[in-house]
Amino acid sequence: MAQIGRSMDVHVVESEHERTSTGLPHLKLAMWLFLASDCLLFGALISTYVLYRGASRVGPYPAEVFDIPYTSVSSFVLLASSLTMVLALAAIQRGDQGQLRVWLLATAMLGTTFVGGQVFEFTTFADEGLTLTTNLFSTTFYVLTGFHGTHVAVGILMLLTVLALSFAGRLPPERAMTVELVGLYWHFVDVVWIVIFTVVYLIPTGTPGGAQ
Repeated sequence: MAQIGRSMDVHVVESEHERTSTGLPHLKLAMWLFLASDCLLFGALISTYVLYRGASRVGPYPAEVFDIPYTSVSSFVLLASSLTMVLALAAIQRGDQGQLRVWLLATAMLGTTFVGGQVFEFTTFADEGLTLTTNLFSTTFYVLTGFHGTHVAVGILMLLTVLALSFAGRLPPERAMTVELVGLYWHFVDVVWIVIFTVVYLIPTGTPGGAQ
């Protein structure tokens, strides 16, 4: 059985390094294609939010509920996780399983802190009367930021899965691409949040009006 397990590991490692006509391994190319399609989805949601955030006739409006300092701290926590993700990849590339586990766990914890902060923010907004169906601003806001939060939650599950593989001894340096692929997804989520934070929280909405 042990021999079969080792053979399976070798097969997975070899398949990870198979190259396509683009020069990229199959798995990495698939990840890039997935992220490209996700860009289109986020682009559509961000565009919808920009179009409708100032079109509500009833409040609350963005300026009445947003806590920029709080969200800025939450954003910093998420962006800091990109650094820990880079350190995790560097650790597996040099064969340091201990540091790999530390940085994977740190990244997952930072992501969890961000999601927890987002849940707290949503709860606060709901207490102030801003729910999913309050107005056009709230609907587009919750869908956009909730969709991103879901991506972060999926990323956390991916990080914990990779961490479990490390503890099981199934993540040697030869399989560093596994961590690299998770890192690509995680960095993508962080970059998207920079755009969302800028568009949603930092750019003023102008005078509310128009159809609800």
